[in-house]
Amino acid sequence: MRRTIMTLLTLIACVVLATAVSAKSFFKVGEKAPTFTLTSIEGEAVSLESLKGKVIVLGLFHICEPCLMQGTNLQKVYEATRGKDVAVVGVNSAGNSKQAVMEFLAQFPVKVTYPYLVDPKKITDKLYGGGRFIPNVYIIDRDGIIRWQRVGNMDLAGPEVILQEVEKLLASSSRTM
Repeated sequence: MRRTIMTLLTLIACVVLATAVSAKSFFKVGEKAPTFTLTSIEGEAVSLESLKGKVIVLGLFHICEPCLMQGTNLQKVYEATRGKDVAVVGVNSAGNSKQAVMEFLAQFPVKVTYPYLVDPKKITDKLYGGGRFIPNVYIIDRDGIIRWQRVGNMDLAGPEVILQEVEKLLASSSRTM
């Protein structure tokens, strides 16, 4: 019995390690953020390129409980950064319909007021390697370089952590201006 438990634990550890290694290869901290143009649930076209010059907080979501929690965290970030040179953007990267996304957003404990985009062709999943690793939050500097990224665990990507990273970028870019 003990041998079976040890074998099972070893197998679990290997799967977790393989997933972590695989996830690390997707995320491009230090590289230029792939650009895209999508439509918000309000019908406005939003491009990542048009936000260049601001610190961007980009959340990639599906319709799931962890994404609801992380999307709520981004609303807190959005409210805390109002009036600053920061853009908070959420993307339903799973290809869900606008109607399904709106129904999902209606379940949030807070009203989402940051731009929330639909991605029917799953462009952002392909560009950012999301898919299996959701929710996914990126912080992109004013020059379009990914400076921070977290996947899945809301404890590692809570609003306080995201705000701390955003403030670092705002402070470093204000020193160079």
